[in-house]
Amino acid sequence: MYKKNKSLIKIHAAVFMFGLAGLFGKSLSYPPMIIVLGRVFFSSIFILVIMLYLKKDIKLKSRKDYTYLIIMGIILAVHWSTFFKSIQISTVAIGLITFSTFPVFVTFLEPCFLKEKIQFKDVLTAFITFIGVVLVVPKFQLSNNITLGALWGIASGITYAILSILNRKYVKEYNSLVIAFYEQLSATIVLLPFLFFQRQSFMIKDILLLILLGTVFTGIAHSLFISGLKDVKTQTAGIISSLEPVYGIIFAAVLLREIPSFREILGGIIILGTVFYSTVKSNK
Repeated sequence: MYKKNKSLIKIHAAVFMFGLAGLFGKSLSYPPMIIVLGRVFFSSIFILVIMLYLKKDIKLKSRKDYTYLIIMGIILAVHWSTFFKSIQISTVAIGLITFSTFPVFVTFLEPCFLKEKIQFKDVLTAFITFIGVVLVVPKFQLSNNITLGALWGIASGITYAILSILNRKYVKEYNSLVIAFYEQLSATIVLLPFLFFQRQSFMIKDILLLILLGTVFTGIAHSLFISGLKDVKTQTAGIISSLEPVYGIIFAAVLLREIPSFREILGGIIILGTVFYSTVKSNK
């Protein structure tokens, strides 16, 4: 019981930190690709140190695995870039709520990847989620920042859904920290050219925030989440993960004075409710 409670605390702490990571999109006035570059750079270094300390084997079994993990790293870079883009042009609430549609996309896309028939319940779940998105978006106009933010957030959700499906293939063969390291290292290499194209000038405060984002809110959070899964069911961890946007929205309201509208709250409840239901059903 003690081990289980300790693992539950780890997962709650990790989800709490994941939820606060979105606030860095507002705290840092850099393009999304630069923020993500800083995040994956410092996180990959932190995870490498952890793996060396734990004496984990970081070598992969084949060249094909290196290729696939590089591709997954590119998808990760796109996912986090679209996520921060969503937050920057709209609000933390919009970014987190629309990103949270990813479990629905997983249930919808998985049959395509596994060549299975799409079930009616998956179509119904996607439709209900779409209703939630409609409520969140006030006007379907590309000139509207909330609409654009929601679209970028949905793009972030779709790319994360694809990444989650691909991760399931390798999580059986490699330690999760090894997968995370190669994905984030690949993302770092892919995003590095943007540092020279953008020609950003960095202040010490901003560098410290990027280190904080990469180590604490990514590296440590990821390590805690993985460690917690040892004594907690995946279903339970998935349900706890539904709290991620809740934490982010609350702190955005307190620290950034971003108060969600009634439509956003209602749409968020529908989306998160659907995600919660999908998570419980998919793990039965």
